[in-house]
Amino acid sequence: MRELCLDIETTGLDPRSGHRIVEIAAIELVNKVRTGNFFHSYVNPRRDMPQEAFKIHGISSEFLRDKPIFDHIANKFLDFVKDTKIVIHNAAFDTKFINYELKIIGLPELNMKNVIDSLTIARQKFPGSPASLDALCRRFNVDLTKRTKHGALLDTELLCEVYIELMGGAQTGFGFGAARKEMAKIIANVDVSENKNILPKRDFTPLEDDLKLHQEFITKHLKENIWGY
Repeated sequence: MRELCLDIETTGLDPRSGHRIVEIAAIELVNKVRTGNFFHSYVNPRRDMPQEAFKIHGISSEFLRDKPIFDHIANKFLDFVKDTKIVIHNAAFDTKFINYELKIIGLPELNMKNVIDSLTIARQKFPGSPASLDALCRRFNVDLTKRTKHGALLDTELLCEVYIELMGGAQTGFGFGAARKEMAKIIANVDVSENKNILPKRDFTPLEDDLKLHQEFITKHLKENIWGY
């Protein structure tokens, strides 16, 4: 099952007040395992960066000056998202900004039925306990040493680890069925004569005394046995 973990950074708290997205990131999971596929972009908000926001994520107006505007990355972002389940921590905040940006350029908004709020999951699983991303990282021993400021890509990486733990860990099954199928394919194509390490030829005959001792052991210790002694 394909899922995405997503996070954004912004210039403020409300797009209706003129605030905009300045960074957006999404990381792909398949069966709760990271695949290495991701989407990431800084975004030129075409406005100044308030000092309060800069203190949180450290992204300056100067840094964003030559970055693409949201209009130029929107289709690529939607192509990556498709109709996939999206995991967001405090989803109401991020989706408010993303859907606002999509709406003003005439593109389809995110399907809210596909949005999974990890904050809600954490509060249900650990009622009364701190449920911020930082608090959950500490609960699950997720390394926070690289995080001196907020950043969409780094926070999305942390969210992936937290979400996997919230859902019971990365192991969704032992996968023995798949392993058996793969082994069957291997065995079917094996030429034993050319693969001596797989099925070595028995090139000796057991001694008569060994056979006698074996039979005595079975008769004495295994009264009912498949050999019929």
